[in-house]
Amino acid sequence: MSDSLVIIPTFNEIENVDAIIRAVFDLKKDFHVLVVDDNSPDGTAEHVANMLKEFPDQLFLEVRKEKTGLGTAYIHGFKWAIAKKYNYIFEMDADFSHNPSDLLRLHRACENGADVVVGSRYKKGVNVVNWPLYRVLLSYGASFYVKLITGMRVHDPTAGFVCYKRHVLESINLDSIRFVGYAFQIEMKFRAHLKKYRIEEVSIIFRDRVKGKSKMSSSIISEAIFGVMKMKLKSIFQKNKF
Repeated sequence: MSDSLVIIPTFNEIENVDAIIRAVFDLKKDFHVLVVDDNSPDGTAEHVANMLKEFPDQLFLEVRKEKTGLGTAYIHGFKWAIAKKYNYIFEMDADFSHNPSDLLRLHRACENGADVVVGSRYKKGVNVVNWPLYRVLLSYGASFYVKLITGMRVHDPTAGFVCYKRHVLESINLDSIRFVGYAFQIEMKFRAHLKKYRIEEVSIIFRDRVKGKSKMSSSIISEAIFGVMKMKLKSIFQKNKF
């Protein structure tokens, strides 16, 4: 039984899902993988289901009825992981924007005392490859804005490459989290910050996807901008909800 679970949410990732799963299993450490698929019409879930025969003790699949957002997919995965008693629970994209080999570095940082470890694009400058300038500026500007509003000293609060120790997720009221995009990633880190967990960052190189389509949208950006202020105010005036 592995102590580490990598949660990979998918929607129309048929071009990437096989390779990303195999890349994780090729690592020197024994990781398990949970794919949470939002009923992809391109056959992603069916392909993963076929892979279960090859990796019956390492690979797991949860298929949801519809696409309801990245945040809810991860919460589904978090609850599954908590029930299965994994000690280290990872978020990772399916499209190779996160290098699977960096899972080892995140895991090591958690083993060395961190409660939450963030794979950070901005800890040491800007480590983003193949993004247009406007998107780099948008992401970097959002990170500065979040630090300013929340008081968190996390260089990359919108990062989606994260390792949580199980006790962190167990202490957060996952059912009360409402954000689904960038703001979901921010809220998870903010709640860990409010509970005074030790959050560390490991510098990574983020590469834009080569295959498949980005899930970025204006609604996700809007949620991040306006949701952060709402979240901060709620943490002040409704502390019992956090």
